[in-house]
Amino acid sequence: MYRDDFLQKKLQDRIANNSLRKLMLPAGKVDLCSNDYLGIVTHSRLPPANQESVIALASGSKGSRLLSGNYQLIEELERKIADFHHSETALLFNSGYDANLGLLSSVPQKGDTILYDHLSHASIRDGIRLSFAQSFSFGHNDLQDLEKKIKHSSGTLFIVTESVFSMDGDLGLLESLVQIAQKYSAHLIIDEAHATGVIGERGEGLVQKLGLENQVFARVHTFGKACGVHGAAILGSESLRNYLINFARSFIYSTALPEQSVYAIDQTYQLFPSMQSERAQLQLLIRQFQTADIRYQKLLSSTPIQGIMIPGNENVKQVAASLQNKGFDIRPILYPTVPKDKERLRVVLHSFNSTGEIDQLIKLL
Repeated sequence: MYRDDFLQKKLQDRIANNSLRKLMLPAGKVDLCSNDYLGIVTHSRLPPANQESVIALASGSKGSRLLSGNYQLIEELERKIADFHHSETALLFNSGYDANLGLLSSVPQKGDTILYDHLSHASIRDGIRLSFAQSFSFGHNDLQDLEKKIKHSSGTLFIVTESVFSMDGDLGLLESLVQIAQKYSAHLIIDEAHATGVIGERGEGLVQKLGLENQVFARVHTFGKACGVHGAAILGSESLRNYLINFARSFIYSTALPEQSVYAIDQTYQLFPSMQSERAQLQLLIRQFQTADIRYQKLLSSTPIQGIMIPGNENVKQVAASLQNKGFDIRPILYPTVPKDKERLRVVLHSFNSTGEIDQLIKLL
């Protein structure tokens, strides 16, 4: 057996503070943890994989987009996504993580400044870490702190945030951020991962719902959540698209998505705009949960992501285990994924959840 004892120290540290992560299999419980907000996966709303039209599509792309991996279907989909989101162009990436990594590591240069919301996703932080620009976080949705840090920035300025925050479920203050970006000639980058399919009359995202698409430098829409497939697109100008094709390493050096995956993304974009009843059901459940009295602190959220604060890794794990024993698949979010003493249950509501299920959950809480 290979001697890799050097790995044990950090693993033992995780065990000591009760934060060791383990993989779990779904066990037929009520789903209150997945990102399948509209039930596209749960209810198999996309065409089944055994259809002739899908079988005829290639399972692999054979290379990166710049070599042998580019093809007509992928470019057609990019034009459709750009049109849907009122953007000049779209460029597909293999995941939201790849998109944020490629965008943030390549666009800001040495001498530039990146200011990002303190609660930004790990993929945003990792992309920033790979950049040669200096970077600073500002307090979550704290515009005063942002302006304070802008005054000490240099070079080209980038402001990065999310439209829906993945752990708290609240919204970014996009209208105010646009005003600040214009005031200081900054470039605004918005991750719409948890808004895609959910926010807006057609699931177009928060930027479009607010009519801000022409004031934002770049938007990242991901397809692994409400869309029920995988992949992502960066929306922006023709110049941005050409730049990313030339400098985004996670695009240049990745095998392109296969035809089967691109077809699935195309199908979900034909489906989710019409899912108004599913989005209405989500809003009904959100109101039901937000107005309920429970013994724990609830975070304010108008999105499917509902946070229940239970400080301490051991405490939140015990409550999650109790709920799982009662048939609810709810997962604890532990430190260091969230700050110490900010541990929580991350309850995710779906259009396929019933008011009866949520009422039972409320009683248990």
